Amino acid sequence: MPSVTTKDGVEIFFKDWGPKEARPIMFHHGWPLSSDDWDGQMLFFLSKGYRVVAHDRRGHGRSAQVSEGHDMDHYAADAAAVAEHLDLRGAVHIGHSTGGGEVARYVARHGEPQGRVAKAVLVSAVPPIMAKTETHPEGLPLEVFDGLRTALADNRAQFFRDLPAGPFYGFNRPGAKVSEGVVQNWWRQGMTGGAKAHYDGIKAFSETDQTEDLRAISVPTLVLHGEDDQIVPIDASARLSIKLLRNGTLKTYPGFSHGMLTVNADVINPDLLAFIEG
Repeated sequence: MPSVTTKDGVEIFFKDWGPKEARPIMFHHGWPLSSDDWDGQMLFFLSKGYRVVAHDRRGHGRSAQVSEGHDMDHYAADAAAVAEHLDLRGAVHIGHSTGGGEVARYVARHGEPQGRVAKAVLVSAVPPIMAKTETHPEGLPLEVFDGLRTALADNRAQFFRDLPAGPFYGFNRPGAKVSEGVVQNWWRQGMTGGAKAHYDGIKAFSETDQTEDLRAISVPTLVLHGEDDQIVPIDASARLSIKLLRNGTLKTYPGFSHGMLTVNADVINPDLLAFIEG
């Protein structure tokens, strides 16, 4: 399988599809999934002539299940290792949920300083910070994330079944059209990764303050968020992030869930294309 080894010796799996001379789009997946979560976007943009790249975060999917380094700094550095290995330039970086945090830190600390990034997209993303703090009273109480850790440690397999079958895709809403295949695919991706990475990742996505990352980004940045996101509430994320970005555009979707990239790909993909080609 194609992979790159990071400076601290971690093997990171990646996919690289399409013409090598085409404009690259790099996708950054959410917790606790893998690059497979981008199938709908990668096939769409491949059909439009783009080069599409996605990697499995350390401890997730087919990347090495290492014990340490499950934090936003390592996530961004690992993404940089892939981008440098493939020599991606003029790239568009798109991140979902935790992957949105990864994109923000990558672009701010690696991509822009190296001149590799043209645009960025944060989809249902965790920045500026999910957890409630003195400076971020809009966030969720730490007890919420403690509950996630407890559920994961007690019965990860059941937890990873309940989350997609319920709030992740809005399947718990009245009248929702539930896709069992989508639920099982989420479970499959989650259970492929390592429990240690997933457990530590909860702290990474909830307690990392990315205010300065957002302020540092100067490339055009699109912020997309569902107004019925039950996982990353829009008022504590996208609506705050857009105030920090120097060159940002916010687009929200009434009734859309955290998993809108999958269940509403017919709407989201054309919006992504319009931004990339605009």
